[in-house]
Amino acid sequence: MKFSKKALSTLGIILAVAAFLVSADLANAAEKKVKWKLAMTWGTNLSPFTDGVANMAKMVETMSDGNFTIRIDSSNKHKSPFGVLDMVKLGQYDMGHSASYYWKGKDLALLPLTTMPFGMTAPEQYSWFYHGGGMALMQKAYAKHNVLSFPGGNTGAQMGGWFAKEINSLEDLKGLKMRIPGFAGEVLANLGLTVTNIAVGELYMALERGTIDALEWVGPGMDIKMGFHKIAPYYYTGWHEPATELQFLVNQKKFNTLSDKNKKILTVAMKLAAYDMYIQNYHMSSVAWSQIEKDFPNIKVRTFPKEVMDAMKAENKKLLAEKTQTNPMLKEILDSQQGYSKQAREWTKISDYSYLRDNI
Repeated sequence: MKFSKKALSTLGIILAVAAFLVSADLANAAEKKVKWKLAMTWGTNLSPFTDGVANMAKMVETMSDGNFTIRIDSSNKHKSPFGVLDMVKLGQYDMGHSASYYWKGKDLALLPLTTMPFGMTAPEQYSWFYHGGGMALMQKAYAKHNVLSFPGGNTGAQMGGWFAKEINSLEDLKGLKMRIPGFAGEVLANLGLTVTNIAVGELYMALERGTIDALEWVGPGMDIKMGFHKIAPYYYTGWHEPATELQFLVNQKKFNTLSDKNKKILTVAMKLAAYDMYIQNYHMSSVAWSQIEKDFPNIKVRTFPKEVMDAMKAENKKLLAEKTQTNPMLKEILDSQQGYSKQAREWTKISDYSYLRDNI
């Protein structure tokens, strides 16, 4: 039987396609199935934090054609919200999602990788991470824990807190009982506040009963679910967390076992999920504030008086000077951030600040 040249050409194409499909199937079959576990600091359905983690895991599964899957365990399951770093370090979990300032008591140098009082805005901080040497410093700081860290989503500037009474002077702060964690808590404690940490589920009741006089949480998008606006009429603008970056933590040894393809898939998914969480949180806050403004017109947005802001800045500077004397890694990170911020802030003032100043 003879075939025409056209038929032979068509047959060749069919055979080539068939060979390609077979080789692709074999490659997929040969692809090692990777099943990881991730521990979150957060409880179930704490949007947008948990949404960012779920989006990351979904992207990893999709891009790997189902060969790389990540099971997510909330703090409701593993029961150790502030033990995430240790669980990832020891290999009990392959990954974690948390915030570096929670490890302040364990390793102070990790603190500024989340945010610092009077520090960078979210766009400035992302620029520092990806183009100003921040990623290299973050990996250097986490290396002693055998963990890699990647940006995990930003809240943007957090609000300064809900207050039962208006703050008109530095004297008004003295003796005030406030829930505020981290470095900002140290700053305020040195200014005469009684700083406390209370379990999340007890915050509303504590504020309602007067056990505390004020508290900070995040911003309207997350605060509205907590109901603080129903009992504390003064909502102060922020200073302590201008760009709160969460972190994806990855066990170094487990990351090294991944194929180059899966390493790329994971890092791309984390980066995209982090940015998506940032814009989701911004959207949530804009919607929530519109609702609060409409339904609770008694809420008054305030900025701390200049006297108070100046005192907080001075105390913050003093504390940083003390702590960097004995912590070279902390000093290296802060020097890098402050150097980059000085450069980036000039552009922020020319672009964003000038635009907002002239158009609001």
